[in-house]
Amino acid sequence: MRTRLTPMQQAVVDAGRPLPQLTDPLEVELLVSAFAGPFAGDEELWEGVVAHLREVPSRRSAALLTALGHLLPGRPGRWAREAACLQGAPRWDLGALRFGECWIGDRSIDAGYLTLLCGYAYGDARHAMVFMVDEISGSLTRNAFLTRQVEGALGRLREQVRLEPITPEAAHWLLSRSYDRFERRPGLGVGADVHQTRLLARRRIALAVG
Repeated sequence: MRTRLTPMQQAVVDAGRPLPQLTDPLEVELLVSAFAGPFAGDEELWEGVVAHLREVPSRRSAALLTALGHLLPGRPGRWAREAACLQGAPRWDLGALRFGECWIGDRSIDAGYLTLLCGYAYGDARHAMVFMVDEISGSLTRNAFLTRQVEGALGRLREQVRLEPITPEAAHWLLSRSYDRFERRPGLGVGADVHQTRLLARRRIALAVG
């Protein structure tokens, strides 16, 4: 008997419709993070979604399971990975993500925040995430945005703050503390971009620091 989906679960499944046509793994991450991020910790929701996708093999099911397996934390991510192994691989490879240079700029004395720019790449295609961490409010990430214009972002930041290199492990350890605080108190005021890119950031934190 096929798993009966709730309206919310059906909406999640429908949101994954474009995934098989995509070729850019970063676009996959952005799409899935935007629609799955608000419900990432809802195990009941993901249990039904994964069961349905397992029961209905298709290119969309395979793509959505693969993406969820990389991006969802905890047991839902494991369920998705296990189910994805039973279906075909999509055109993109989220496992090809690599870390690049990371930079930190501290303006906690005069402005109350520090800036982190963390570089990544899929093959030759570079991108970066820029995080604005509010030191006054206990190191809470207030803004987080993604850019493919890495050198341009570095240049603009250098006009505003003195940047110093930092290892990916150290940069993502700082982010881990910040995101832990955000997830314990999701009502804290942060930009919409933090919510939309939450799963991207969390995935990179996990890969860098475990």
